[in-house]
Amino acid sequence: MTATLLIMQIVLVIFITIAVLLQKSSSIGLGAYSGSNESVFGAKGPSGFLAKATFFLGFLFVVNTVALGYFYAQSKNKSVVDAMIESTDVAAPAAIAPFEPTSVAPEANSSK
Repeated sequence: MTATLLIMQIVLVIFITIAVLLQKSSSIGLGAYSGSNESVFGAKGPSGFLAKATFFLGFLFVVNTVALGYFYAQSKNKSVVDAMIESTDVAAPAAIAPFEPTSVAPEANSSK
């Protein structure tokens, strides 16, 4: 399910980018390359259609993002660090006992 939503997310990003770049701006953007589109979209040109399409694609993008977040949160109950620790098969080294000094001082040579 998440793979499908992730692919859909990538496709939505591409379509939103194209829709935004095709809109008319002060420098015209990529709208200059859509020469004969005015007859297809009506008398006003593509501006009304592209604005509605951009809004709709943006709405789908937000809904898809929320759905992806929900499904990833449901499938991943552990943190990334926990998953990394479980994936390694190397056992942790045994704890080394701390050094304990002897309380008995060595006896001095008492033979005289």
